[in-house]
Amino acid sequence: MKVLVTEPLSESGLDLLRGELDVDVRPELAKEGLADAIAGYHALIIRSATKVTADVFDRADELRVVGRAGIGLDNVDVEAATRRGVMVVNAPEANILSAAEHTMALLLAQARNIPQAHASLKAGRWERSKFEGVELHGKTLGILGLGRVGAMVAARAQAFGMRLVGYDPYVSRERAKSMGVELMPSLEAVLVQADFVTIHLPRTPETIGLIGERELALLKDGARIVNTARGEIVDEKALVAALRDGTIGGAALDVFAQEPIPPAHPLLVYDNVVVTPHLGASTREAQDKAGTAIAEMIGLALRGEFVPYAVNVPAAGEVSERVRLFLPLAEKLGAVLTGLAAGAVRSLEAEYVGQLGDEDTRVLTLAAIKGALASVVDEPVSFVNASVIARERGLRVSERKSGESRDYVNLMTLRSETDAGEVSVAGTLVGRRDGERLVRVYDFDIDMAPARHMAFFLYEDRPGVIGTVGSLLGAAGVNIASMEVGRQQAGGQALMGITVDSPIPAEVLARIEAEVRAERARTLVLPG
Repeated sequence: MKVLVTEPLSESGLDLLRGELDVDVRPELAKEGLADAIAGYHALIIRSATKVTADVFDRADELRVVGRAGIGLDNVDVEAATRRGVMVVNAPEANILSAAEHTMALLLAQARNIPQAHASLKAGRWERSKFEGVELHGKTLGILGLGRVGAMVAARAQAFGMRLVGYDPYVSRERAKSMGVELMPSLEAVLVQADFVTIHLPRTPETIGLIGERELALLKDGARIVNTARGEIVDEKALVAALRDGTIGGAALDVFAQEPIPPAHPLLVYDNVVVTPHLGASTREAQDKAGTAIAEMIGLALRGEFVPYAVNVPAAGEVSERVRLFLPLAEKLGAVLTGLAAGAVRSLEAEYVGQLGDEDTRVLTLAAIKGALASVVDEPVSFVNASVIARERGLRVSERKSGESRDYVNLMTLRSETDAGEVSVAGTLVGRRDGERLVRVYDFDIDMAPARHMAFFLYEDRPGVIGTVGSLLGAAGVNIASMEVGRQQAGGQALMGITVDSPIPAEVLARIEAEVRAERARTLVLPG
């Protein structure tokens, strides 16, 4: 498969890609010509300069994934990507440490006038009194946004003896308390207390212009503001006015509404403003981590596996290790469900029992949908478009959760309404190696590891059936890898599940069905 890289990527990331993919590095396409060149590529890796527009997606006949070696995705039309079933991934954790450290560097530089004193001394002047600063110890730091970067800044600011107050409507009071932050009910409640304010919010319609004239007026006299998040969050005209009027003590900025900023930008004329050219992620370590992380996720996407932090996949952010381990099984259960169904699958209900019931299991349900649809639609099904395809086909999807299971620590069950009635299948993971097991098919308890080639026979329990099935398959040259039989009572209905090393020919399946007088006979081929 072919990967196009249009902007600088660490050598560690490129080496990882080249280990299994055909990689073209074409930096000239970051400026223009991407739409004309994108045909035939399966993956595209960019940074912030490459514009991936709807036109690019419309002409990307083979594109499966776009990877941004960083966090922001302002330059990618994510909606157009989703319509085309293209996954969009970024590397949100690669630069959080660098961003937090840069925030602290700007905080200290602003408090102690370090850049100004440096420039003065380099110019031959010794001006100690001019650059008197303030201590961080005992000051109140207002943190807007308590995500990963905000949490790291909080930990570092605590070491300086600062009092921490914060605002984040998506963080609980308990979570904030664990960071050492007193959570405030509103933005205004933070601003009126803070000696320093640091911003760690995403760029959204709600956060653009969040800090404007009114908000700046709420700050204490001499308060300072630090922004390493997104330039548009702070109204720059209002900030210039506040600096001009002396209502705030200064600002330290790594990001701007327009980048690069023009040399005559009004913020650059103030001595109490510290600026850097968007250096939050500009460390060698962050670049290596971003390159490696995005290369790993591109590989997962091209192999059709689940990709953490795919921005246009529901619930793809933080997935617990317990849930992650169940993902391959969930997809297999979906495929088994469809294979067992006698007609069209009209609904899919996923039930989670045990410890799974305490988790966010939406991504497991998504994996089950992906597995259920893969063999019945005429287009590739991915984590990106599985929900869309299900909705278009009228597949009703639901989840439910139960308490502890008597038999299993964790159990995932799928049920579906079909033209022939309800079909169900359940599975779990067992042992130290988390081996996959089908533990229930229809209403029969079994214990078998899913395999690529499987068959199930529902029949009346009586002597000789197992021998008949074995003989017929042996005569056809089909080797049985495993066999499990479940029954509810002697002489009643029984279910035989087998895994085989090769497909069972249709005529052989029909003969088995006739000779054992099977009520149902199904062969399945799971994705390999």
